[in-house]
Amino acid sequence: MATDEEQFLQDYTPGEYPPVALAVDLVVFAVTESTLYAAFVRRGGHPFKGAPALPGGFVGADEDALAAARRELEEETGLELGGHRAHIEQLATYSSPQRDPRMRVVSVAHLALLPTDGRALPVLNPGTDSAAAHWLPVYDVLAGEALAFDHGEILTAALERLAGKIEYTLTAARLLPAEFTLYQLRRVYQAVWNTGRLDAGNFTRKMTGALQDTGRKAIGDKGAPAALFTVREEYLSPPMIRPAANS
Repeated sequence: MATDEEQFLQDYTPGEYPPVALAVDLVVFAVTESTLYAAFVRRGGHPFKGAPALPGGFVGADEDALAAARRELEEETGLELGGHRAHIEQLATYSSPQRDPRMRVVSVAHLALLPTDGRALPVLNPGTDSAAAHWLPVYDVLAGEALAFDHGEILTAALERLAGKIEYTLTAARLLPAEFTLYQLRRVYQAVWNTGRLDAGNFTRKMTGALQDTGRKAIGDKGAPAALFTVREEYLSPPMIRPAANS
């Protein structure tokens, strides 16, 4: 004899409720030459055909949101996060009934930080329903062409998440190799905060307590070799103070 719950589930009719699709979108940040970039695709089909968009797509029936995020990113840009020592975290859930003109689509947005040496970005290769895939400067995108869906809102939220976290944590180091110089770290801060040159002496005083000197040196193209550091403490105390806008 079926239990009350088993009988309830047998009689349950999902079709009586409005359909809702689950999707993922990704904001993938990387830094080169003191500029913060994000990965974008150019949509190859409707809706918003031809518009720039964040990588993403629908969650499969046998996937969770994180697995779908990794799959969609690789399918649309060729980026495989596991091969880049990347950090990924959930950003927020976007559920406005009007965010997608096709149907009710709820998106779980993710923030990914891709480490680079600050000189070059990984090559992106478009696939599936994307007509192109590019790295674009984040602040230029926010000031320019409108993005598909609510991706401008998602991008703004991701930028604020990152800009706020690097005030009190060493999250900025996730955009660098495991060993890095203070100069490289300072350039990440300048890129994320979109600010002019941060005072090198003050930056060094703020950072060195949370860093571990490896005893190794980075050999650059010019100048004396610079010390290489790793993260020792995740949290900065006292925190870095973000410069005022346009400073």
